[in-house]
Amino acid sequence: MKKFVYEYKTKVYFGQGAAKEHLEEAVSAYGNRVMLAYGGGSIKKNGIYEELRLILEHTGKTVIDFSGIMSNPTYKKVQEGANLAKKEKIDFILAVGGGSVIDCCKIIAAQAKTEKDLWEMEMIQHQYPTDVIPMGAVVTASGTGAEMNGGAVITNEEKQIKTGMIAEPPRFAILDPDYTMSVPHMQVISGAFDTLSHAMETYFGNSDQDNVSDDVALAIMRNTVVNMRRLINNIDDIEARGNLMWDSAMAENGILKVGRVTDFQAHQIEHQLGAFTDCNHGQGLAVIHPAYYRHIVKDAKEKFNRFAKEVFHADTAEKGVEALTDFIKECKLPTKMKELKSKVEITPEILSKVAQTCNVIPCNPRELSRDEIYDILMECM
Repeated sequence: MKKFVYEYKTKVYFGQGAAKEHLEEAVSAYGNRVMLAYGGGSIKKNGIYEELRLILEHTGKTVIDFSGIMSNPTYKKVQEGANLAKKEKIDFILAVGGGSVIDCCKIIAAQAKTEKDLWEMEMIQHQYPTDVIPMGAVVTASGTGAEMNGGAVITNEEKQIKTGMIAEPPRFAILDPDYTMSVPHMQVISGAFDTLSHAMETYFGNSDQDNVSDDVALAIMRNTVVNMRRLINNIDDIEARGNLMWDSAMAENGILKVGRVTDFQAHQIEHQLGAFTDCNHGQGLAVIHPAYYRHIVKDAKEKFNRFAKEVFHADTAEKGVEALTDFIKECKLPTKMKELKSKVEITPEILSKVAQTCNVIPCNPRELSRDEIYDILMECM
């Protein structure tokens, strides 16, 4: 294993009733003016908003709403939130939702504490925020693992770039599987596939074979597959939802990545696909992964053999990739570009732009050329 420094920065309150039991305690250390941030308003329909707001008000907090955070959050929405946070002199941000809401709030929390443009600061000057508004997360849709790290994926529509930005992780996260019960079936499965993708992307990085982190990643993959299948049979299986919530956090809290190099080429391709099409992230990954793995399976044969055996009980590396493909079909996730919901028609011209603008990762089993990335995308048509 390579050298590493590892620290958990997020306190997790897990289980049914976690918000009722712990939110008052969790916010008590922070100031009185709280931004309650959320998406399209589903939390008002299912009662979560009222429950959380009553708890906050009971602790003496002044609550300022910030709503309308979209899937694939935009940099424009970040600026809107940061301006509101400055205007209202916000002391604390409570992000309520899935990864999109949480990611957006991480960058709002940093942008609100500086007069510099955060995109320019991070992407051009390669400087990163050191002062942020503290924030917490209440997860209502799991899959991204955003609640336990400082990374955030933001779409700059003006530049047509969807990429990662860096801020501070939430100070605490509330994971109550009951809060996911009103999430539509396909959104639950798409989010869970994102979790599986995170564990696969970490595992297939260019690293030593004998690695503790690999063993943990394989365990997370197995558990994710098992519990996705449980939800296919019974979408109301609360134990399966709870397992997937923790799988999601474990896949992205850094524990799988210590002492090793990761892959994440499929994520980089999908991010740019999302920048041009606004497609669902987990579903985009489901389309891309099998095609990508068919290209690199021979370059990491031992790792693919182990993945095949331990996750899908297949006996060769190639059969493991096909088992993954069959599992995607079993979950009724998209397998072709034409099945993705997109704001534009997905054409070879669009896919050429994706291939030419996505990040190319040099530390994978084998670095891809942009021509090969285009070939992979065309195989997904």
